[in-house]
Amino acid sequence: MSRDLIVFGEDWGGLPSSTQHLIRCISQQRKIVWVNSIGLRRPTFTLRDAKRVWHKLTAKSEPKAENTTQSVPENLTLVNPSTLPAPRTQLGRNMASGMLAKQLQPILKKAGLHDPILWTSLPTAVDMSEKLDASTLVYYCGDDFSKLAGVDHATVAQRESELVSKADLILAASETLFSRFPSCRTRLLPHGVDFNLFSTPAKMAADLPQNGKPTAGFYGSLSDWLDYALLHETIAKMPHWNFVFIGNTCSAAKTLSQHSNVCLLGPKNHHELPSYSQHWTASLLPFTDNGQIRACNPLKLREYLATGRPVISTPFPALNEYMRFVSVVRTSAEMEEALELAAQKTSNHQQQKAVSPHTWDARAQELSTWLDAL
Repeated sequence: MSRDLIVFGEDWGGLPSSTQHLIRCISQQRKIVWVNSIGLRRPTFTLRDAKRVWHKLTAKSEPKAENTTQSVPENLTLVNPSTLPAPRTQLGRNMASGMLAKQLQPILKKAGLHDPILWTSLPTAVDMSEKLDASTLVYYCGDDFSKLAGVDHATVAQRESELVSKADLILAASETLFSRFPSCRTRLLPHGVDFNLFSTPAKMAADLPQNGKPTAGFYGSLSDWLDYALLHETIAKMPHWNFVFIGNTCSAAKTLSQHSNVCLLGPKNHHELPSYSQHWTASLLPFTDNGQIRACNPLKLREYLATGRPVISTPFPALNEYMRFVSVVRTSAEMEEALELAAQKTSNHQQQKAVSPHTWDARAQELSTWLDAL
């Protein structure tokens, strides 16, 4: 009988993370208690953080499924935690973990879990490893938290060090992350892809530009890890192209709207993305070069490839497996050349074939084997 899971991840809903994809797949054979994000940094004195803290402290423990944009599997119990985000002192850590344990214990009892494994994708959950009735600890690492933007690096690095020393199994999403951990307890688990969703023809989205120009597109978080200097220079040189960006925008991303051939379409639901990426001329991965990007294995890479459309990217290690299908660029001149070549190409069925075996179901089957061996 497969063991059940207590999972500490990000908030369920929105664009699904790798943790959500994996847990959704294995929830067919296991009961899951999913605890929404307990945070990776202390809140600051801003209105946004104040609202988020208030929401965390006043939200119902077990939210209704209709309050999320992603459906909740039948075997999954969703929990809104009431706790202090990423406390730094030992006293704060004890208070936060005690508060959360008190909240979770009746929920776990009601769920009736079988010999549960504690899974965390957040280093800050390490303090729960001895507070709950779980004899096995799994750490799923999808990012280099010491380099990740928007987190309390010193606090998270300390928690991760403690977590790595305690974990029975460490799962790393990229080769770069894999190399950071003890090889005897670490398994490489690259991201998968919902191949059917992104390869099955979808109707073109109504808000894609339909002015006869070729279109370069990007979806995801429009944050500081994109190379905006490269984008501004390329966009300015190519007024005969549309440039479409989908996702929440930081202040730097908003400056792209100064170009008349740029469309900032805002965030979209995950299931809507093929209606964009299948119909633009080329998919972009215009990342800056930093530690966070060198450690990443972006979900959108395999999703882009599954559409069959050309992919143009700045260099980072996770591209290595698919280099024959990706045009790697470093300058605006190289990006301009790659885009003009992309406009002459049709769908590439070889790149679709290359990613087709790497589905989330396939990744989950491998994961289940490792979990069952614990």
